[in-house]
Amino acid sequence: MRHSTRRRRLLALAVGLAAPLIGLAVVQPAAQASGTPGGGNEIRPYRPGADDNGPDIPAPKSNAPSRVPASHVPTPRDLPVTGASGVTEQWSGLTMKDQRTANGGNSFSLEPPDQGLCVGNGYVIEAVNNVFSISTTSGALVSGPLSMAPFWNNGTPEIDRSNPQSPVYGPFVSDPKCYYDPATGRFFMTELQLGTNPTTGDFDGTSFENIAVSKSSTPSTDSSDWYLYQLDVANDGTNGTPNHQGCPCLGDQPLIGADKYGFYLTTNEFPIFAPGFNGAQIYAFDKAALESGTMTVQRIETDAPGLPLAEGTAYSVQPATSPTAGEWDTANNGTEYFMSALEFTGKLDNRIAVWALTNTASLASGSPDVTLSHAVVGSEVYGFPPDATQMKGAVPLADAVNAKENLIASNDDRMNQVVYADGKLWGGLNSVVKNRNGNTNAGIAYFVAAPSIDATGTVSATMANQGYVAVNRNNVIFPAIGVNPDGSAVLVFSLTGRNYFPSAAMVHLDSTGALTSGVQVLAEGQAADDGFSGYTAYGGAGVGRWGDYSAAVSDGSGNVWVATEYIPGTFGWSGYSSGNNGFLANWGTYVAQVTP
Repeated sequence: MRHSTRRRRLLALAVGLAAPLIGLAVVQPAAQASGTPGGGNEIRPYRPGADDNGPDIPAPKSNAPSRVPASHVPTPRDLPVTGASGVTEQWSGLTMKDQRTANGGNSFSLEPPDQGLCVGNGYVIEAVNNVFSISTTSGALVSGPLSMAPFWNNGTPEIDRSNPQSPVYGPFVSDPKCYYDPATGRFFMTELQLGTNPTTGDFDGTSFENIAVSKSSTPSTDSSDWYLYQLDVANDGTNGTPNHQGCPCLGDQPLIGADKYGFYLTTNEFPIFAPGFNGAQIYAFDKAALESGTMTVQRIETDAPGLPLAEGTAYSVQPATSPTAGEWDTANNGTEYFMSALEFTGKLDNRIAVWALTNTASLASGSPDVTLSHAVVGSEVYGFPPDATQMKGAVPLADAVNAKENLIASNDDRMNQVVYADGKLWGGLNSVVKNRNGNTNAGIAYFVAAPSIDATGTVSATMANQGYVAVNRNNVIFPAIGVNPDGSAVLVFSLTGRNYFPSAAMVHLDSTGALTSGVQVLAEGQAADDGFSGYTAYGGAGVGRWGDYSAAVSDGSGNVWVATEYIPGTFGWSGYSSGNNGFLANWGTYVAQVTP
């Protein structure tokens, strides 16, 4: 596997909340697990394959040589850190406590809280691993938090602890995403799902992408108010699926986008029971059919023309969304754009890929005939980032198992959220950077590319603008760019380092992609990250997992809504003497409305 020494795992732990957990130093196999919401020591690391690879694993890359010498690590200008401007609404979002106590306590403790956010018709849906809530745009909670496993599965929980000696495992779900369609006023949610053996929690080889589409413009946590679909992505030749190498497979980190005619979902495909990587998979849906309660799908196979790149199989091909319906490209009978990174060696590169799927209006026909093409675009240098440091602080969970304060995983340099607005594609990713003091930290590289389609339907692109976000002796990680109808943008991320507990932060960009602000702190972290995934005694990898992606979306009226992970200090370890009755992580999220 690519970067096998730094594999990313989403650890799903079903744990009790009582003091005996604090001294637990041995991870029990799932088959020996027991526990109740109020106590016990049930620990369930997430290991879906013989290679111990979990969801959100970096895709393996080819043996192609690095494009850029190691001495060319980018050294961008360090930005000052200030308070936030343009914020009109803001509140603390979902927390570890919400996740663990959802569904009557029949939920896992989870890290990281991957961020799903969408906004429309006066409502905000926030989803993380593995709970979601609905609020008004003024911050009033409408419904939730609700555990997502029973939402997808007719009430079946992640785990049923009603019998502490024999807990029953439900389906494993992960990586939520959310989208509001500006033309039809419907909300879309997605999440991957793996079936499990109810007795042992082992995976049974079934694999799906869950898709929900609201039946109206008023979202609800009641699944009866949604059309629910399951797309089989085991791709092992059963149930009408293609027969891919090493499958049954999981569709890791599903990414979503939309244009006028289609709704798009891409995955990274990994065998569940063996090592391997089958590349990015692209699924295209007739959007109108999804919204009317039917589903048709066009599978774009990895051996289709255009999908493999010169250096190896494509990975993390990120579809675009747009702030308004007027931004969609209807030329070529409908065009959906994507972007992806091209760093294939765990080192440095100076290119990205722009993709176009044309003739998307044909998705409504009985025989869709879409065409996929890509172009390689020269870019600023970016590369695989180091783990992020954090400011020293109290870490009672680490102290309980005699561990050191953990680093925070910045993961890899795959492309994050992409927006198509004003004829340009906006995207960003984590990158290694050097600060003016010479130390190496995690920073952000962002790109603004201008695509075009020729008469044959082939895409090309130029780099309209690009830049870096970096803070001296600190780290900025997991960017998401939101663009309003005027073309102004907000890039949100987490800020952490020697001077900051993990905090929610952002920068402003003008319509050309130029920075118009320094790093602005939306919500300053109140404590150090102190979660179980950072400590081997709890089954972690020794580096704390962080939200694998943030979110930033336009509400169509000039505002950009943002959400990212930080440490709030309002629950969990803080407020509990000696750590008694605390939770096994202290993460939270922050939601804000910003006028760029």
